[in-house]
Amino acid sequence: MANIGFISLGCAKNQVDCERMMFRVQEAGHTVKADIVGSDVVVINTCGFIDSAKSEAIDFILQTAALKAQGLVGKILVTGCLSQRYQQEITREMPEVDGILGTGSYTEIVPAIEALLRDETVFDFGSIDAPEEETGRIMTTPEHYAFIKIAEGCDNRCSYCIIPYLRGKYRSRQLDDVLYEARVLAANGVRELIVVAQDTSRYGTDLPGHKRLLPELLKKLCEIEELHWIRVHYVYPDEIDDEFIDVMASQPKIVKYLDIPIQHCNSKILKLMNRRGDGAFLRALFAKLRSRIPGLVIRTSLITGLPGEGEAEFQELCDFLRELRLERVGAFAFSPEEGTPAADMDYPDNDVAVQRAEIIEMIQSEIMDAWCAGKIGQTLEVLVDGYDEEQEQFYGRTYADSPDIDGKVWIASDEPVREGDFVTVTIDGCIDGDLTGYVEEEA
Repeated sequence: MANIGFISLGCAKNQVDCERMMFRVQEAGHTVKADIVGSDVVVINTCGFIDSAKSEAIDFILQTAALKAQGLVGKILVTGCLSQRYQQEITREMPEVDGILGTGSYTEIVPAIEALLRDETVFDFGSIDAPEEETGRIMTTPEHYAFIKIAEGCDNRCSYCIIPYLRGKYRSRQLDDVLYEARVLAANGVRELIVVAQDTSRYGTDLPGHKRLLPELLKKLCEIEELHWIRVHYVYPDEIDDEFIDVMASQPKIVKYLDIPIQHCNSKILKLMNRRGDGAFLRALFAKLRSRIPGLVIRTSLITGLPGEGEAEFQELCDFLRELRLERVGAFAFSPEEGTPAADMDYPDNDVAVQRAEIIEMIQSEIMDAWCAGKIGQTLEVLVDGYDEEQEQFYGRTYADSPDIDGKVWIASDEPVREGDFVTVTIDGCIDGDLTGYVEEEA
C-alpha cells in the first residue's frame, strides 16, 4: 500500500471529481495524504479552461517536478482538463510526468496509480461521453458545506468555450443517486449544499422523458431535515421558467441567490457567442426574477474583448451593469481557446480585453460598495466558516455569498462561536466588499 497525495485545481466540479478519486484510492487500501511531501504518487487534477488556469496547472506540475527531483515525492500523475486537452504535449514536453489520465478515465485512478508503482507507463483516455459512475467522496471542503454535482458535460456549444470538447455531452445523474448522496452529506454534518454542473438548468433533459428536473430535485432536497441552506449555481438564463422561479421563491431553505452566467448583453455579441436571447430578454428576465423573489442576489460572469466587441458594444455592457446593478459580477478578458470557433475570429489586442475587464471590475466595485453600505444596520443570518489567526476574528457568509468567490462577514462576539454555526449578526460596517458585524445576544 502506498501514500498518495492530491492537488486539485479549478472549479468546484473539478474538486468533486478529485474527492471521488480520493475515495477510490482510500477504498483500495492506500493512504491519502494531506501533504504531498512524502507521497509515492502525486495526483494533480488540472483545469484547462482558459490561459490563466492552464498556466496555474503547469506551474503546479513544475513545482511538483522540482520536489520529485529532490526525492521528496515519487511519481507524478496528471489528470483533468489540461491532460485531456494536451495529451501529446504533456508527454513530449514534460518528461517529469509519469502518467496521464483523461477526463473520461477518473474511474481508472486506482489501476493507474498501481501501474505507476510498478514503474509502468500510464496513458489512459476513456470516453468523455460515458455515463457518470456513482462512488463515494472524501470531503475537502469544511464539513459544514459541500458541492453536489448533478450532471457532467455540456451541450450549449458557446463559441468561446472548450468545455464540451473536454467534458463531453451533457449527462445528468439519476435523481435518486443525487438525493442519496445529499442525504449522506447531510448526515455527516453538511448544513449548506451547493448544487453545481456545467449547466444545472438542463438537469434531467437528457434522461427518459426529457423533463427539466431541477425544480423537483430542489423540492426534494428541501425535505432533508439537516440541510439549512441550498444554493444553486450555473443556471442558464434561457432555461429559467416559472416552475423554477416558484420553487426558488417558495422554499425557505433555498437561499435567494442565483448564479446566472450571461457573458454579455449586446445582441450581436451574444449571437457571436452562440448564446440564446438578447439584452431585452435579459432585462425582462432579471426584472421578473426580482419581482418574484424578494431579496434575490444575482451573480453573473462577463467576457470582455470577444471578437466583434467594439467601443459601442462595450459601452452598452457598462450601461447595462449600471442600470441593472447586479450584486455579484466576475469579468474575464477574452481568451482565444484553440479548437473553438471564436479562436478563428479576428479579435482585439489582448490589452484591450484586459483593460475592459478592469473597467467592468471598477464599475462593479462601486455597485458592491453601495450594496454593502445598504446592509449596515440590518440583522442577517450568517454561517460561520472559520477563524482567521491573523485577524483574530471569526468570519462567515450571508445567503448573498458563495464560498471562495464572494465576500465575507467578519464577526465580533463576546461569546465563542463555532465553525458551522448559524448566528444572527447585526451589520455595523463594510470594507473592500466584506461586511463587519457583531453577534446579537439571545434575549
